[in-house]
Amino acid sequence: MDEILKYFPDLTELQIQQFQKLDFLYHDWNEKINVISRKDIDALYTKHILHSLGIAKIMKFEPGATVLDVGTGGGFPGIPLAILFPETRFYLIDVIAKKIKVVQGVVDALELKNVKAEQKRAELVKGDFDFIVSRAVTNMPDFVSWVKGKIKKQHKHTLKNGILYLKGGDLTEELAAFPKVTLYDLSTIFEDEFFETKKVVHLPLKFTV
Repeated sequence: MDEILKYFPDLTELQIQQFQKLDFLYHDWNEKINVISRKDIDALYTKHILHSLGIAKIMKFEPGATVLDVGTGGGFPGIPLAILFPETRFYLIDVIAKKIKVVQGVVDALELKNVKAEQKRAELVKGDFDFIVSRAVTNMPDFVSWVKGKIKKQHKHTLKNGILYLKGGDLTEELAAFPKVTLYDLSTIFEDEFFETKKVVHLPLKFTV
């Protein structure tokens, strides 16, 4: 939890309480439904929560903005971002029902009013969003094919509407087909060696009818 306060010192008391509760909630849920690997659960704040909040260091979502989290798993990056941006609406989806059960349990325990969680494939989602976020659920070409046509036409952020993707390693080949992509190295923001190769990938997507 100290890591979160180090990089996000302006949290409200409620936000601090919500972030603190995540430790108990995920340990408790993980005993019932394994959504976080055993070796990672004890590094929850670094490998899952702070990693998710890397997006917030690149983009501050505006009140009223809508964000779709595809393949949210146990609720990452959606839940930490929803705590940080309580006036932004988040829609968290995953194809695996038990993962959404955990997400809904955590959302209910935290009383997050700005989160909707649902078992659904990205291709079946209706509506459009300012941004679509995810943590390395697949390669970028496939991901784009899942979410194209779901981006709002009007921009109201410093970055153009599109994808904000958390990914690590050498992405040169994977992103070769996307000349408008921008990479942000999380190693320049967070000190822990876990972030050495981690990036936020921003890919603007055009609105399509």
